[in-house]
Amino acid sequence: MIDLCIMNTRRATVADLRNNFRRLSAWLENGESIEIIKRGKSFAHIVPAVKSVKKPVVIDFAAQLKATWKDKFFTDEEIKKMRDIELGNFS
Repeated sequence: MIDLCIMNTRRATVADLRNNFRRLSAWLENGESIEIIKRGKSFAHIVPAVKSVKKPVVIDFAAQLKATWKDKFFTDEEIKKMRDIELGNFS
């Protein structure tokens, strides 16, 4: 028998599991475990699955800019026109 030391344990009945599954699944998603009570006695423990650590995505913005614009150089006047168009200033 495995003895689980669970700090954030919520209690729910079998009926709660059936009728309020959304609430219970939200508890699990928040890292809490649930003790299921059946006829006033502890029946089961549900623990959240161990999340796999995902590698963060690193975006190379400089490479994207170079791929999009190649070696294009924008003058201050071109930049001002593009900014005015984006902001809706068509004067």
